[in-house]
Amino acid sequence: MTVTIKEVAKMANVAPSTVSRVIADNPRISEATKRKVKKVMEELGYHPNLNARSLSSKTTQTIGLVMPSSGDVVFQNPFFSTVLQGISEGAHEKRYALQMTTGRSEQETFEAVIEMVQGKRVDGMILLHSKVEDQVIKYLRKMNFPFIVIGKPAKYTEEIAHVDNDNVGAMKEATKYLIKLGHQKISFIGGSTDLTVTVDRLNGYKQALKEANIPIIGEYIKHEEFLREGGQEAVSELMALPERPTSLLVADDFMALGVLNKLDELKIKVPDDISVVSFNNILLSEMSKPPLTSMDINILMLGIEASRSLIQKIEYSSEPVKRIIVSHKLVERSSCSPINTSNN
Repeated sequence: MTVTIKEVAKMANVAPSTVSRVIADNPRISEATKRKVKKVMEELGYHPNLNARSLSSKTTQTIGLVMPSSGDVVFQNPFFSTVLQGISEGAHEKRYALQMTTGRSEQETFEAVIEMVQGKRVDGMILLHSKVEDQVIKYLRKMNFPFIVIGKPAKYTEEIAHVDNDNVGAMKEATKYLIKLGHQKISFIGGSTDLTVTVDRLNGYKQALKEANIPIIGEYIKHEEFLREGGQEAVSELMALPERPTSLLVADDFMALGVLNKLDELKIKVPDDISVVSFNNILLSEMSKPPLTSMDINILMLGIEASRSLIQKIEYSSEPVKRIIVSHKLVERSSCSPINTSNN
């Protein structure tokens, strides 16, 4: 005979709605009540029927992932495999499946998002990057559809749920680290200014220089794709300057690999001739030659928090908009050294 929620509620001496909330792991239910109800569920052999729950609530138990378009070079970056691992962990906790959008261009990706929403294929969406002009965000807001952004939205920051790092603060910290080592000719190699993360990190770099009374030199600021080739191109231009920088801040580890390759080709030694600080702290930064000093932005945690927060919003639509900031930490390795005054 099938045990019902009502029977569990009666034996646990709680309302049936409380049992439902325990099954959904609602954060508003105390741990003591959760333990009590779960104990009764075990004693009675009650197993929640997730399919029935899905049918009755018209949910799909699926989250849509809005990836950069497959034609976008950003897609090659190892950042995405790590963030996907985190999203997957967070979704698995609540038995949600994941569905990816695929599109060769931004327009195709946008059309795939519309199909997902109108076809009721997913209950909510995670956007894996934040663009300055974002038609997907505009559309999801208009449709009042649950979504969360990994990264900071360029507009309506207070109204859009997002998980991010303090990118201004993190880059400021990285720049100050080089200033403390005696560097003043510090170059910034960042990604596209279409991406909010680049804009924030550039601001952090400028703030740190201003506070240290170091002039901001336009030629020291380079914007390339988050790719190894992008890093190589930037280095070639910087090293051709009459007054070369003594240190480089690279906004991404993958790009930093290109930077190291090019420096090696030009017979410029890291850290003896030039210091390099990178961002993201992906596994490659540890394996590079020399191992990179890199800002760990907790990529896995960005993904986990995005899933958890979105699922909470899907299941409790009255949840307030969450803006989650994940911590960062500079991991020192061997790509930096104090300024060599005899060379500069």
